[in-house]
Amino acid sequence: MKAININGQIKTYDRLPKSWGNVLGGFNLLTDEQLKTYGFYDVVIPDWDSRIEEIGNLYFDAENEIFTKDVSNKTWTQSLAELKEQQIKNLKYSANIKLQQTDWYIIRNQESGEAIPESITTQRQEIRDLVTDNENQINALTTKKAVMSFHLPSII
Repeated sequence: MKAININGQIKTYDRLPKSWGNVLGGFNLLTDEQLKTYGFYDVVIPDWDSRIEEIGNLYFDAENEIFTKDVSNKTWTQSLAELKEQQIKNLKYSANIKLQQTDWYIIRNQESGEAIPESITTQRQEIRDLVTDNENQINALTTKKAVMSFHLPSII
């Protein structure tokens, strides 16, 4: 991706135009160095983690001759306890969806007394154990950033 600053407005291009200024054809085939003479530079977006970081507006970094964005740490209005509660709620929601897939075994057992397969009982206990373990890990965290960057397990 390339960008150019035109009268204070940055315009980005996924594909360069075939013509620009006095170049009536083949503009999109120019080398990077040739494009710089027209004010076109690469757009380089830094890696960032949207869970804990925010990305700023596009600007020209003259020193590196690129258009880029700054990355800054997010701030949260919720308390540490509220963020932990939300992460745990998300964890339990995922576990609940997974457990619902085998709930019919439990209901059938309660209604008819038919045995629940051991593999189902084991699977359901593993899910509950995973939730308990991760809930304990989340509760042990001491910063908002750590809570928000905590990788919830893929239960589903």
